[in-house]
Amino acid sequence: MDNVILMDGQSVGDIARWIADRLHSALTGSTGDIAISVPGGSTPFPIFDELVKADLDWSRVSVWPGDDRIVPEDHDASNTGKIRAIFEPVGAQVVALNEEATPPHFALCWLGMGDDGHIASLFPNTDPQVDDPQVMRRLTPDPLPAHAPFDRITMTIPALLRSDALMFVIRGNDKFRVFDEAIKGEHDLPIARVLGAAHQKVTCFT
Repeated sequence: MDNVILMDGQSVGDIARWIADRLHSALTGSTGDIAISVPGGSTPFPIFDELVKADLDWSRVSVWPGDDRIVPEDHDASNTGKIRAIFEPVGAQVVALNEEATPPHFALCWLGMGDDGHIASLFPNTDPQVDDPQVMRRLTPDPLPAHAPFDRITMTIPALLRSDALMFVIRGNDKFRVFDEAIKGEHDLPIARVLGAAHQKVTCFT
């Protein structure tokens, strides 16, 4: 896939600066607000901590989780609560997902990926489609992850692809193998479906 760029050996600070540069360009190129979609999990939060130090007009930035567990925001499993605690103090608006939400066009969509090739909360058992007529879905992973046995709310593939650019941060050889096989078209997991349908540049930090 010619639109996939692999970036090796980038630090937390490097990735945060890369994101900040893209947000700066988007803000400069627009007179209105912009939006970014971000994942939960353990990998993004040290990067978020660095990103919010960037000198940006955060009041013009809305932050959308790509997915979340259906729990209260003060629950430890909530992505939205943790994301809100980081981005709202600098002035950004954090949007909580629900089944009636209408995601905007994103300046950047940062997606996480699991060992099983799921992206957002589009697990293999949910059979996500690139032409899904819905932009939001409530789903039940099967099997339910032991560390987070909850139903999920997630953007669908078409909603995630409404973006100027996609990015991933893939840590670990096992995960990267799944990602690399998706690039080569060697399986049909959700990550492969997203990459196969992506028309924009995809940057993967490894």
